[in-house]
Amino acid sequence: MNSELKLAVQAAREAGDLILTYYKADYEIRDKSYHNPVTTADHAADARLKEILRGAYPDYGWLSEETVDSRERLSRERVWVVDPLDGTKEFIEGVPNFVVSIALVENKVPVIGVLFNPVTKELFTAIRDGGARLNGEVIHCSGKTDPAEMVILNSRSETRRGLWDPFRAQFAALDAVGSVAYKLGLTSAGKADIFASLRPKNEWDICAGHCLISEAGGKLVDLNGNDVTYNNEVTIIKPGLVAGNPEAVRKTLTILTEGQLVT
Repeated sequence: MNSELKLAVQAAREAGDLILTYYKADYEIRDKSYHNPVTTADHAADARLKEILRGAYPDYGWLSEETVDSRERLSRERVWVVDPLDGTKEFIEGVPNFVVSIALVENKVPVIGVLFNPVTKELFTAIRDGGARLNGEVIHCSGKTDPAEMVILNSRSETRRGLWDPFRAQFAALDAVGSVAYKLGLTSAGKADIFASLRPKNEWDICAGHCLISEAGGKLVDLNGNDVTYNNEVTIIKPGLVAGNPEAVRKTLTILTEGQLVT
């Protein structure tokens, strides 16, 4: 799979460079749904990723946030799962917390994960049984397991809505960062101790980050403690997610469960 990883890195960089031509410039914005914007940059990056990845591997399936879905992918053993611009709201606001996210799934398991932040030039890469890296340096999830000492990466929107207020005292700090995929990359690199989302996410939001977390020695599960798989007919993952050091994940799940969050 090294050839696929090399290609995914190339595709992420090219899509990222394309996104930068729109960053803090003029582009069209529209809402796909309530509070769910999409821009010209999203569509341009999606087209470039598809051209590169599907051009090289036409037999692989395709699942992207910005491409109309097709059941054809369900019959494929290998599927590209991408978000051409994860963190569109941050991109629009001029906040550099967004990434190109590319994953390759094999039999429902992510085997390659690539995240690229075109502003900071952070390149996160992972390949099954090959470890995780940030700009070529091996990375690992944080070893902290005491919630009172842990910095947790959480959602800006969930924080603004007050969803994290009941849990603030349980952790050392809550750090609200944009882009789900970027948060997973930062957690895989030990730049925060745990990641959690209190609301459902789509496969393309987390697939590449899941591979990074796994290869960095961590674990990602839903808020009921179940493993997450990919290339499913229904792509939304409920009710939310936790990722990081396995013991930290276990303790975080306990806190959230005792808070009667999980239903």
